[in-house]
Amino acid sequence: MVRPYDATRDADDLWALKQGFETGLGEGTGSDEKHEVYEAKLTDDYRSRWLDWVARCVDEHERCVQVAEGGDESGHAGYVFVLPESLSFVWDAAVLNEIFVRPEHRGDGVGDDLMDAALAVAHDQDLPLDRMVLDVDRENDRAQAFYERYGFEHWGEMVARDLD
Repeated sequence: MVRPYDATRDADDLWALKQGFETGLGEGTGSDEKHEVYEAKLTDDYRSRWLDWVARCVDEHERCVQVAEGGDESGHAGYVFVLPESLSFVWDAAVLNEIFVRPEHRGDGVGDDLMDAALAVAHDQDLPLDRMVLDVDRENDRAQAFYERYGFEHWGEMVARDLD
């Protein structure tokens, strides 16, 4: 079951999922350095700041962060985070900021349920362009295949640089 995130009961589980999301970004889709960079940022300060930001986004739209219950003691099976409408001008579209499913729940429909929830949130937004965008690592074949099943196509390419 997918439902809106509730900070009073879900914060610890959401943080555990966020850690899996972040460390998964550098695992198998880049160098050891990439993995270390993503893992190193997961400090107590980052946790506090990220959960505060999540709370502000949820205050704006209660369904922008949703969790999939796991049905066991290991916590939630996954989560999805669609940026609230006020941030849609970043890309002139709905932004699927994060979607993550614990490895033990992959292949059992959780990702589909989360994507359906994300698309429902996007459909409710008044957007400059009627589309949803996301950032996916080109080396993450599993994620690429998942997004292609939902009709996502390459639309430009993101580049980045350090601010040093």
